[in-house]
Amino acid sequence: MHIQDWNAKDILLLVLAVFALFYFVALVAGIRRAKREQRDDIKPTVATTLTGFVANFFDTLGIGSFATTTAIVRHWRLVKDKHIPGTLNVGHTPASFAEAVIFTTLVPVESITLISMIAAAVAGAWLGAGIVAAWPRRKVQIGMGFALLIAAGLMLMTQLRLFPGGGDALALTGPLLWAGIIGNFILGALMTLGIGLFGPCMILVSLLGMSPIAAFPIMMGSCAFLMPVASVRFIKAGAYNPGATLAFALGGIPAVLIAAYIVKSLPLSAIRYLVVVVVLYTGVSLLLAARRGSPGKAVIGGH
Repeated sequence: MHIQDWNAKDILLLVLAVFALFYFVALVAGIRRAKREQRDDIKPTVATTLTGFVANFFDTLGIGSFATTTAIVRHWRLVKDKHIPGTLNVGHTPASFAEAVIFTTLVPVESITLISMIAAAVAGAWLGAGIVAAWPRRKVQIGMGFALLIAAGLMLMTQLRLFPGGGDALALTGPLLWAGIIGNFILGALMTLGIGLFGPCMILVSLLGMSPIAAFPIMMGSCAFLMPVASVRFIKAGAYNPGATLAFALGGIPAVLIAAYIVKSLPLSAIRYLVVVVVLYTGVSLLLAARRGSPGKAVIGGH
C-alpha cells in the first residue's frame, strides 16, 4: 500500500504501534527495577492470570474490566489497595491494544470524531495518572470507593434504560464534537482512578446522538492510547503490582481474541446486574477501610 493510499485509521494504528513500543520499553525497565529492589510482588500467579482472562473476556463484550478486576483483587487480597489503580492501567494495557486493533478495523466511525476523542482521553489520563500515582493508600481508597459507586450507578441506570438509546450517527460536528472531546477528557482522567471508561463512554456517545456501536472503537481506542501514557507514570512511581501486571497480560490477550472472534456475544443482562452489586460492595468496602484508617481486613480483603 502506498503512503497516499493510507487513511486516518491506518495512521492511527501506526501511531498505536509506536505507543505499544513505548509502553513495553517502560514496562521492561519497570520490571527490572522491581527485581533490583527485590519486591515481593514480581511473579504472576494462577489467580491473577485467571483474573486477567475473566476481566478482559467480559471487557471485550462491553462490560468493562476495571470494576470486575477491582472486586476480584480486593476479595482475594491479590493487590494492595494503593497499587490497584496503577495495576489496572498497566496490567490491562496489552489487552486494550488487541481490542483497539479489532474494533477500529471492524466498526466504521468518522476519523475526526474518533481521533479527537481519543486524543482528549489521552490528555486526561496523563493529568490524572500524575496525580493518582502520588496519592497515599487512604486517599486511593476514598477516591476509588466513590469512583466505583459512581460506576455502579451508571451501570444500573444503563441497564434500566434511563439514558437515551442513542441515534444512528457515526460522526460528531460543532458543539456536539466539543462536548464529546470534553467528556472523554474527563473520562480519561477518571480512568486512572479505576472507574473504567467503557460504560461512561457508551453513555456519552448515546447522549450525543451517536450509534451505540460507535462507542466500541472510541472507547477501546481511547483505552489503548491513554493506558500506556498513564502506565508510564505509574511505572516510574512504582505504584503498581508487577506480577499482576504480567499476569493480566498473559490471561487478557487470549481472552480478547476468544471473545471477539469465537464467542462474539452473550446474554449479558444478568451478569451486568451481578457486576453492579459486586462493584457497589467493593466501593463501600474501600470507603469503610479508609474511614477506619486500617487495612480493612474485616471487609473484603483490603491491604
